[in-house]
This record gives sequence, structure tokens and C-alpha cells, in this order.
Amino acid sequence: MDHFDLLVIGSGPAGQKAAIAAAKLGKRAAVIERRDMVGGVCINTGTIPSKTMREAVLYLTGLNQRELYGESYRLKDDITVGDLSSRTQHVIGREIDVVQNQLSRNRVQMIVGSARFTGPHEIDVVTTGGDHKTVTADNFVIAVGTRPARPESVDFDGATIVDSDQILGMDRVPMSMVVVGAGVIGIEYASMFAALGTKVTVVEKRSTMLDFCDREIVEALQYQLRDRGVTFRFGESVKTVEKHPSGTLTILESGKKIPADTVLYSAGRQGVTDELNVSDAGLTADARGRLTVDPHFRTEVSHIYAVGDVIGFPALAATSMEQGRRAAYHAFGEPVGESEGEQPIGIYSIPEVSYVGRTEDELTAADIPFEVGISRYRELARGAIMGDAYGMLKLLIDANTRKILGVHVFGSNACELVHVGQTVMGLGGTVDYLVDAVFNYPTLCEAYKVAALDAENKMRAISRVSTVGNTGELGLENTG
Repeated sequence: MDHFDLLVIGSGPAGQKAAIAAAKLGKRAAVIERRDMVGGVCINTGTIPSKTMREAVLYLTGLNQRELYGESYRLKDDITVGDLSSRTQHVIGREIDVVQNQLSRNRVQMIVGSARFTGPHEIDVVTTGGDHKTVTADNFVIAVGTRPARPESVDFDGATIVDSDQILGMDRVPMSMVVVGAGVIGIEYASMFAALGTKVTVVEKRSTMLDFCDREIVEALQYQLRDRGVTFRFGESVKTVEKHPSGTLTILESGKKIPADTVLYSAGRQGVTDELNVSDAGLTADARGRLTVDPHFRTEVSHIYAVGDVIGFPALAATSMEQGRRAAYHAFGEPVGESEGEQPIGIYSIPEVSYVGRTEDELTAADIPFEVGISRYRELARGAIMGDAYGMLKLLIDANTRKILGVHVFGSNACELVHVGQTVMGLGGTVDYLVDAVFNYPTLCEAYKVAALDAENKMRAISRVSTVGNTGELGLENTG
């Protein structure tokens, strides 16, 4: 029977980093994963394939060049699923190889099979051939991730009615599509297919989409998607989806009927803890299969940790990696610093959205006075060179301390650009740093200086009025 200091269940970003962190501390670590899922959902059906598909869509449609060469510009007229999947499969294969190499060179043992708890310190691994192997450990990290939530009333067939794991396996680019759910995944795929020329209808039971983002940024994204023919049905719920020889018919609770070639269900995800038999380890999962953890990612059982999507929001690869590292460090008493500042959120829609820190609504609700500085890509030389006339960067500045409270970016390279603001915030910087800094020209990073100057000028105007106001009523000098 094999025994380990740390046994990680799941080889996605969170599991990889947890196992490697333990190995770097000199501990004996292993990862349990099914043969066809090395790298987890992130590499096989989630983050990597969807973002690779996005790059293929942008390249093949020539979308980013249309501002310069006209709306009719396309690199390839008849884009097929094969065009998209060839690039995707190449990247997936490469990333799987990278994961295996990293685990191997850090001497992390890979155990191939499906894991199931048979006790607080014991796991039964069922191999591909059906054999059973028992392994034990002092500490565990559960990093099994999630799968798409599937309503029982919907007949998924992987072709005309698909979930977000199946969409990459479609045999053609549909002429029309209904996307159920306006969360991050739903909006990302809606924007991709709209860029391909698919007529997309988004159905969302809430009154808006991406309600955790800055309202102005969301409105800008909605405008761009509507401009590409996307229809939004907010405040609507799906009653049923009918499959017919000629396509699908999505019937809403309100009675509306939406015909389409394909329906993508993207209404949440479900933790796969049901396959782990967590009750035998003393754990209880919620109705969505998620586990509750403390600030150190420790579950109700002190030697069992949980990280990544299986613990819920924000369920991002970037945050999952850091959770895995911190969980492993805590398990072995290794000091770990406090998480510096806010963590960025990136949405790989077309165009991109990314932010770090607070939103205007959050600051207003907390009665925190702030000023807004905005820079628009169309006013930057780099924006003109790239052909991005709609992008923008917004800074939220504390009116008293001048510290940066939030950075919100919309447009090309938003998910890269946000990290400049994140760094300044994490180091406690103020708007004055950005005002005085010199950025390469022409770059999109210049947007930080432009936005900072915009905020600075607004604060100066307030100061000027206040100063003048001290000498007379309503800011006018006393004339006697």
C-alpha cells in the first residue's frame, strides 16, 4: 500500500500547483487523475480550448482588422469547425505534455484512475482496467473541479443541444444558436459565435448579465454584441427545449418560442464530489456539489483541503493555482504571505473585459467618495494602429487618499492590461504614480496615464471651486 504526505485528487491548475508546492517542500506527493483528463477540465474542455478557439475566431474572421479594412474583411470566408479545432487540439496536446513534464521533474507520482474515499485517510483508486488500488496519505487536497449543470428536462445530444463541455465537439458552425445563461461562459461563447456570423439569442433569467462587473463596462459589451446581431432576452426562463429534424425550438416560460440550429446550455456548473464518496471522509457537499473551506482552504476535516472550482466563486484558473499553493503550504506549516491586494477577473469575450478592485456601485453603496478617470482607445495612437475604436480603461480613485480603488478595462488586451493597475494597487500606489510615470509610446498602457490625468484634472477642478468658495458664497468672491 502506497502512503504519501500529500495526495491530490485532480490534475487541473489547482491540483498541479498543490502537488508541486508540496514536492518543493521535500514532501512525497501524488496526483490521482483519469487517463483522459490530465490537466483537468481547464486543459481538456474549459479554459485552454475555449481561449484557443477565441484566438482562432479572431484570426480567421479578421474581426480586429475591420476598422481598418472595412466590415467585409475576412481572412477566410468559409470557416469550418475543422479550422477551429485543429488549433485547439494542437494547444491541448502541448499543454498536457507540459503538465506531465512538470509533475515528472518534480517527482510527483501520477496515479491513473478514479478516486473514491473509503476513510478519512484512505482512497480506493479504480484503474481503467477495473482493478482496485488502495492509497493512504497524511493530507489530502480535493481539486476535482466541476462539470456543466444539466437540467433533467433537457435532452442533451452533443450535437444540437450541447453544454459547454460538448460545444467544441460540434460538427459544424451553426447558422443560429440559443445560449441559455448570460454568465461568463455563456457570454464568451455567445461573442465567439456572433463573430463567426451565427445569429445568437441569449436567454437569462436575471435582469442583466455579468452583474459583478462595472455597469458601464457591461453596457459597452452589450452594445458591441448587439451590434454583431446578438439578441438578449433578460428576465426570461426556459421551460423546455424541443428537438426537431430541422433544428431546435426553445420555449420560454413567457410563451415565447425561439427557433435555432443549436442550443448551448450554460446555466451553472456542478462539483463532481458525488463520485468521491466524500461522506466516508467526514465531508458534506452542498446541493451543487461544492465544499466549504476556511481562509486556508481547509474543509471541516482538518487534514483535507479543497481548492479550485469545487469551492465556488471565483472559479478561475488563475485563482485556483494560488489556492492550491496556499493549501499545500498550510498543510505542512510553511509560512505564506497574505494575498497582496485584489485578484483580477478576466472575461475572454470578444471584446475582452477585465477588472480588479471595486466597482462604482460598490463604492457608492459603501459611501466612499471617489473620482473617475477614463481613457478611450480611440484617443490613443496604439488604439488607432490596432483598429480598436471602442476600448476603454477606467480608474476609480479615492477622493481623499488618492489611492486606486478599482481598474476596469474593456477592449483589446484588457486581460493583460489590467495587471499594471493591479500591481500599483497591490503596492499601495496612488494616482500620482500614474500621472508622473512614463509609458512606452505608442502602447495601450498609455491609457493609464491618460485616465490618471483625467481623474487628476477633475479633482483639481473640485479643489479650485472649494478654495474659491472659501472667500465668498457659492464660490464667488465677496465684492462688498
